[in-house]
Amino acid sequence: MPDFLLNALLAGLTLALVAGPLGSFVVWRRMAYFGDTLSHAALLGVALGLMLDVSPTLTVTVGCVLLAVLLVTLQQRQPLASDTLLGILAHSTLSLGLVALSFMHDVRIDLMSYLFGDLLAVSPTDLAWIIGGSALVLALLAWLWRPLLAITVHEELARVEGLPVAAIRLALMLLIAVVIAVAMKIVGVLLITSLLIIPAAAAQRHARTPEQMAVGASLLGLLAVCCGLTLSWYQDTPAGPSIVVSAAALFLASFALPKRSG
Repeated sequence: MPDFLLNALLAGLTLALVAGPLGSFVVWRRMAYFGDTLSHAALLGVALGLMLDVSPTLTVTVGCVLLAVLLVTLQQRQPLASDTLLGILAHSTLSLGLVALSFMHDVRIDLMSYLFGDLLAVSPTDLAWIIGGSALVLALLAWLWRPLLAITVHEELARVEGLPVAAIRLALMLLIAVVIAVAMKIVGVLLITSLLIIPAAAAQRHARTPEQMAVGASLLGLLAVCCGLTLSWYQDTPAGPSIVVSAAALFLASFALPKRSG
């Protein structure tokens, strides 16, 4: 197997592994639009990285984390509805990033690779970022699993029981921000949320417990990565969109199986 294909496979499988349980919470808590907002803001992080001459992965990570904190702060202090606030920030940050990139006449970048991913161009350094970030998110997610389930099932009851609901909600948003930052290289800023949502939505129909759904979403994500890379290798299609198309096909195929009750 060529080195570039091996790096792509390892990066995709690592991301799918962590996107499963995290995407389950995105589906349960109806946070898809939040993920879209962070993914749009990732392009602004790319522009800042190029302006400051530092790694775009680092600036995207920091930018997504700061935006998550800003969203939580504004939601608590502003009378605007959450979806309105998310829409304002999503389109503003995406447009600001595109405007900033247009001023960099001496910088030549492949904007399509940031928008739609360039998995086959993942370098060993990128792979290290992806594995390190995903491992950190998985460890924190395992540690916060029970509190996250508690605030997802009944937030008011969790608050009465003494759980720091606001802090746990912020932690979940920060974990999503980190995954989106490291996933940008694989599926691009416009397709990241799809990789979080589609496998989890497909697994939800056939899971009886939250743990089954999280594991099932990871397995479907792993399968989507393998199918997408195979399609890209043999048919010369873009790797990131091919993975999302494979995940969508698995989602449609899940309807062919009877839904489990309970």
